Amino acid sequence: MTSTQRIAFLKGHGTENDFVIVPDPDGRLDLPATAVARICDRRAGLGGDGLLHVVRSAAHPEAQAQAQADEAEWFMDYRNGDGSVAEMCGNGVRVFARYLLHAGLVEAGDLAVATRAGVRRVHVAKTGDVTVSMGRAELPEESVVVTLDGRSWPARNVNMGNPHAVAFVEDLAHAGDLRAVPPFSPASVYPEGVNIEFVVDRGPRHVAMRVHERGSGETRSCGTGACAVAVATARRDGLDPAETAVPVTYTVDVLGGSLSITEQPDGTVEMTGPAEIVAEGTFDAAWLAAALA
Repeated sequence: MTSTQRIAFLKGHGTENDFVIVPDPDGRLDLPATAVARICDRRAGLGGDGLLHVVRSAAHPEAQAQAQADEAEWFMDYRNGDGSVAEMCGNGVRVFARYLLHAGLVEAGDLAVATRAGVRRVHVAKTGDVTVSMGRAELPEESVVVTLDGRSWPARNVNMGNPHAVAFVEDLAHAGDLRAVPPFSPASVYPEGVNIEFVVDRGPRHVAMRVHERGSGETRSCGTGACAVAVATARRDGLDPAETAVPVTYTVDVLGGSLSITEQPDGTVEMTGPAEIVAEGTFDAAWLAAALA
């Protein structure tokens, strides 16, 4: 970019999982990890749990490699708050879709969003909630044990396009300080890191969770994590829609609100929750140039 080039940004959140949104339809902006981390810094940057880089699928090499342009016009190039690349972000997809509607790039209703974890089907209303078809959960046999402050819990291995370890605890306070990665073993189960959810029961088909997201620390919400929690809780409760042919819905409370998660008989997991755009502007050209240097 030149010293006078103005680059737009927006801020948005889904159940208080917040993101910096950088529109770049033609994929001309290189965003190295160090620049993303500076942008997401809550003291020296704009602040965010992650960054949503908005690129047309036809202009992004990863979308091209997966031949996604024919299915979805837009690719969600998602980055964690530390700048690392992530496969998926459930709350991020909802905010991404809300942005596309806000910018007049799509109409309200059904649309497709390309991600590193595949194409996600989305229904976005003119206002209010957004529903995302999150794909099917995978339940690998390998599991881990999470240990904190002398307490240990077995954690269910669930993959929602990104890896999760779901631990059922007696009290969410037992999760302690989730800025650092909670210790788990064996480490070989998650060679690229993992999102760890701590879950308590709130009522019939109603749970609450806290989460450490890899690359971001504790966040106010995690969409893929809420889906993983709902599936893990259903199996704990002896419920499997593939066997009963009856959908199963759980309310999952996160620190930033509540999400409704439904697992369909075909295994598809659907997430419904709010998504809001709260601000927009432009980066200071000199500051961004220094961040990108």
